[in-house]
This record gives sequence, C-alpha cells and structure tokens, in this order.
Amino acid sequence: MRTIPIGTKATATLVVKPEHLASRFKDAMLPPVFATPMMIRVMENAALDAIKPYLEPGESAVGTSVDVKHLSATPVGHEVRATAEVVRVEGKRIDYIVSASDEQGEIGKGTHQRIVIDLASFNERLAKKSK
Repeated sequence: MRTIPIGTKATATLVVKPEHLASRFKDAMLPPVFATPMMIRVMENAALDAIKPYLEPGESAVGTSVDVKHLSATPVGHEVRATAEVVRVEGKRIDYIVSASDEQGEIGKGTHQRIVIDLASFNERLAKKSK
C-alpha cells in the first residue's frame, strides 16, 4: 500500500430500484423506501474507490466497522450519491467520514473503517476456515 493522503475522497452512486427497498430486506409491510443496508453498500463502495489508486497489486480492503445514521427516506427512481473521505490512516487501517444524499439532500452520515489486506493470505485463511 502506498501512502494514502488524508482528505482523499471518492463518490459512488446508485439509482434506487425495487430490489434496494427496505420491504425486500425486512418486512413486506414497510413503505417502499431505500434500505439502510443498501445505503451502507454505496458508502462502502465510495470508501474502497477512494483508496484503490493507492493499493498495490494483490491488495484490497475490507470493511471492519460502520457507524451511520439513516436520516431520510428515498423512494424508487431517485439517485443516491455517497461520499467517503479518508480522515485517518494508521498502518493498514483507514478511517473515513461517509455521507449519502439524494436529490432532496442528505439521507445518511457517519463513519466507516477498512483494513488493507493481502488477498492471497486472506483467501488462504478463509479456505482453512471452510474445511
């Protein structure tokens, strides 16, 4: 991993479709609105995109912590845009501030943490657990 500058940012977007709704994940009686796990997915995608240019071949980063608030509902057809900004790097641990918005404004915010991994080593450990 090359040095990741504090303040490094990226965004990720997603157009809300029926498969992204809370009613698909929890209770069919819920209103047809964007699910919190899907908001976190877009935030995590932005976080990984922010650091990809600094990763060496054979490296990636996995999420280890998410602490977000879902502030506002988003219906089908709207675009969600998530932003992740690197606020601290300690060894292989990267901390971010994350946020998400739709056309009406902010829908979520919080913090996220990722750890840079060597994919070969990670996959070896995973294979041992699978036996």
